[in-house]
Amino acid sequence: MANKTALIVSAHSADFVWRCGGAIALHAAKGYDVTVVCLSYGERGESAKLWKQEGMTMERVKSERRREAENAARALDVHDIDFFDLGDYPLDMTREAKDRLVDVIRKVQPSFMMSHSKYDPYNTDHMYVSEWTLECRAMAQAWGHNPGEKVLGSPQVYLFEPHQPEQMNWKPDVFLDISDVWDKKWAAIQCMEGQEHLWNYYRNVAENRANHFRRNSGGSAGGRAAKYAEGFQSIFPRTVDEL
Repeated sequence: MANKTALIVSAHSADFVWRCGGAIALHAAKGYDVTVVCLSYGERGESAKLWKQEGMTMERVKSERRREAENAARALDVHDIDFFDLGDYPLDMTREAKDRLVDVIRKVQPSFMMSHSKYDPYNTDHMYVSEWTLECRAMAQAWGHNPGEKVLGSPQVYLFEPHQPEQMNWKPDVFLDISDVWDKKWAAIQCMEGQEHLWNYYRNVAENRANHFRRNSGGSAGGRAAKYAEGFQSIFPRTVDEL
């Protein structure tokens, strides 16, 4: 029987690490094949530390960012990582690039997908990628798109936590305990050498979300212990037989 699969659509090469690295490692440990698509390297807008080095070039920045992301992917046990190299600030998703993402979605046939918040005034690349991910999901479901291919079912799409959620209209409705795989996420975070200033920030986020996990799993009346967690906002209703 084929493994279950998951697909992460990341605007820049580090986003998947900060925002859902724990979910990736946890599901990989459960037997999922997790595919990550990095639409850009974040070479213009998220590589300031590299650009401050004398003689830096665009190709060297891209190469370094790719190396970091590949190392992080290995730390998280990612099944496959695909770099689209579409540029950033702004990230331009052409129709050709959308068709390419649809091809990946149909190939992976994910049990669930993850991407960015719907709104992000600090980084518009993020919110456009959220919109494009949903658009490509719909295209992948269309029988008339490349007829004869296996169409996509209805995987849930989870929006991972943006950097400043109170400004993004992002409201988590799922908390995931990542305590058992925190060491893998922390190792992946440290692979992102160009953005060292974010390492402890995202440790703090994971600790705070663990507090929310404990509170929402029963609190002082028997909530499950969790040291590290991630929060997500689901897009589509869940279908259940009991609550």
